[in-house]
Amino acid sequence: MPFRSLGLSGPVLEAIEAMGYKEPTPIQAKAIPLIMAGHDVIGSAQTGTGKTAAFVLPILTKIGSHSPSPRLLILEPTRELANQVDVAMQDFARKTNLTSVTIYGGVGYGKQLEALKRGVDIVIATPGRLLDHLAKGTCRLDQLKFLVLDEADRMLDMGFLPDVKKIIARCPRERQTMLFSATIPPQIDSLIKHTMRSPHVVDIGTRRSPAETVKHVLYPVSDTQKSDLLRELLERVHYESVIVFCRTKIRADRIGLLLRKNNHSVAVIHSNRSQRERDQALQGFRTKKVEVLVATDIAARGLDIADVSHVINYDVPQHPEDYIHRIGRTGRAQNEGDAFTLMVAEDAEHVRSIERFIGQKIERVKLENFNYTYTALFDEAKRTEKDGYERKVRGVRLSGGYFFGKVKRRRR
Repeated sequence: MPFRSLGLSGPVLEAIEAMGYKEPTPIQAKAIPLIMAGHDVIGSAQTGTGKTAAFVLPILTKIGSHSPSPRLLILEPTRELANQVDVAMQDFARKTNLTSVTIYGGVGYGKQLEALKRGVDIVIATPGRLLDHLAKGTCRLDQLKFLVLDEADRMLDMGFLPDVKKIIARCPRERQTMLFSATIPPQIDSLIKHTMRSPHVVDIGTRRSPAETVKHVLYPVSDTQKSDLLRELLERVHYESVIVFCRTKIRADRIGLLLRKNNHSVAVIHSNRSQRERDQALQGFRTKKVEVLVATDIAARGLDIADVSHVINYDVPQHPEDYIHRIGRTGRAQNEGDAFTLMVAEDAEHVRSIERFIGQKIERVKLENFNYTYTALFDEAKRTEKDGYERKVRGVRLSGGYFFGKVKRRRR
């Protein structure tokens, strides 16, 4: 199905062709006709499926010419996602006269106020800063025609649901609403019932397992040796770029400092970093000036980070979905990738939840010639192997080896 068969406007089709896109992705092929027909739409899709274009392209077609009042509002949970959607918007709207502004905290009000005063067609915002503008009267939504709630489950996780409801209350009732979310928990289901009109659901399948191009393993280790094992892995791994995920901001800062002391080029990203620091970290990582990006889950979903050769979970994620999102940073576009997870004894239940969620056992790996201290996880691994659950360990890109039984060194 070519884009030209979806009823998109000439300027939008020109932009698509200029960007080199030929055919719509599955979510675009299903969602665009529904949005063009005026329906409210719920889209269930993962990062990397083209969902941004699925709502941007038809809305740009329907919105018409420039007007001084916002007619499209896109709500995003983080500043990075707002910026990413704005970049896509600029690309797709390049042949139109439509204007947009990104509104989020952590930066000054000046440029946002100037853009709003000039008049914009599209507002891409995080909830908190947008509420500030609404309260001050510097942004009005009374002419709004389209509302998009993007990464809705992420907004729920971050505690934005009350703010989202306040914003929706300021929007006209006669509007077209689109909601995109990887999962639909009960709280979002309640929001849907109160804000959408007979929505059509587009579900291209929730990804519950890692990409086939990703090799993923667990490294059991005592809590006191986690940082030592991380350093050893980075010494032995043949990597191009690595994201190290930590559970907390304090730990991310500590690990970043530790790796710098070991002569790694490192950038750190989490919600306490200023917008400039976050932008610089991402730019350095994308351009390969930085080899290792240490991050909290702010980088697990939605960020446009390609060509990541390795993901290392320094901390086991507490929710199975987060495991999928984290390791989804590697092995993209059919490229190979490796995902390593450091596991301590207290992580056992979270690991079992992840394995149940993805429907497979993750192999336990022990690094050769690393001076381990005892952990009860080694006994568990032996029992697992004895019971017949342990499969033969697939190769991972290491210059060392791996074992639970006989030590073997991988041939290169």
